Amino acid sequence: MTDMYQTKHYNWTLFLGHLVIEKLLKACFIKAKHQFPPLIHNLLRLAEKSDVELDTDNIEFFATVTTFNINARYDDYKQTFYQLCTKEFTDIWFEKIKNYRQWIKEKYLI
Repeated sequence: MTDMYQTKHYNWTLFLGHLVIEKLLKACFIKAKHQFPPLIHNLLRLAEKSDVELDTDNIEFFATVTTFNINARYDDYKQTFYQLCTKEFTDIWFEKIKNYRQWIKEKYLI
């Protein structure tokens, strides 16, 4: 994610940011449930199933970052998503993803 950001591939930055959070939530699921995680990409659903704290900010974050996965993968949305991923937009979400990454690791995995 960081390499993509540094090379100004902003749509890939956010797509990989989604994967970072997805993998951490799946690790939370495994730790909490001692089972293989569900084969889904919806971060809000993964957080719910993993017993991750969900307040209004967390719900908004997980719901929004989930759209980075859908939009990055399907051809119909790639151009629209690419146009959305300006430096300013990506700066905001890059920082949020880094902060949530740390929060999930500290609160649920360490």
